[in-house]
Amino acid sequence: MKIVVLVKEVPDTYGDRKLDLETGLADRAASEAVLDEIGERALEVALSHADRNAGVEVVVLSMAPEGSAATLRKGLAMGAASAVHVADEGLLGADLGLTAEVLAAAVKRTGFDVVIAGNLSTDGSGGVLPSMMAELLDVPAATSLSSVEIGDGSVSGERVSDGATMRVTADLPAVISITERMPDARFPNFKGIMAAKKKPFETLTLADFDVDPENPAAARSIVIGLAEKPPRSAGVKISDEGDAGEKLAEFLIQNRLA
Repeated sequence: MKIVVLVKEVPDTYGDRKLDLETGLADRAASEAVLDEIGERALEVALSHADRNAGVEVVVLSMAPEGSAATLRKGLAMGAASAVHVADEGLLGADLGLTAEVLAAAVKRTGFDVVIAGNLSTDGSGGVLPSMMAELLDVPAATSLSSVEIGDGSVSGERVSDGATMRVTADLPAVISITERMPDARFPNFKGIMAAKKKPFETLTLADFDVDPENPAAARSIVIGLAEKPPRSAGVKISDEGDAGEKLAEFLIQNRLA
């Protein structure tokens, strides 16, 4: 069985996050780049299954700038057998549609039984990439799972919503996404870090796929304008001099909050 795990390099959650006001893209130099935590949890699902079952190959896949190779190698150090890195200047600022096309093409090229992704990245927060990829790959999608069981011919798990908990099952091959309810990822040890240096690491470009980022027939999203978020202004302070209730009601009415 081959499990492909989608991982992503993102700005550190605890660092500054800024947009380049000229390009509309994230300023990746504003904070440290790290492997997205939800991607690490997805990798932990795959590695835990491989620990319990012989003959399971885990591949980490990422579409990221060339300088992201070091971050991607963390997945190898954690225990993945190989890595596939899609890096091409033509993908700079790719929208979700183009990203899904490229990743689906890379998954097809690599081969898979299960694709595991996080349900929501901490930078883009699109939340639709796994479903888009499943559509392009023409396979079932089981998304937002809080538990995962991978069998010989199917994958199943629980999806928790506000009103219910659902049990979902999909035949393999399939694409699944997991939530932060899944366990934390393991830490790479020294042996894993050293072994990662010798593991297969394939770098691909757009020339390796039949995907045209400038295809006029494809609906691409573009940035047509952006502005820096204005600084937060001071709030309104209401002092109670016996008429605080009236002042509060007047404030709510003026701001159309009541």
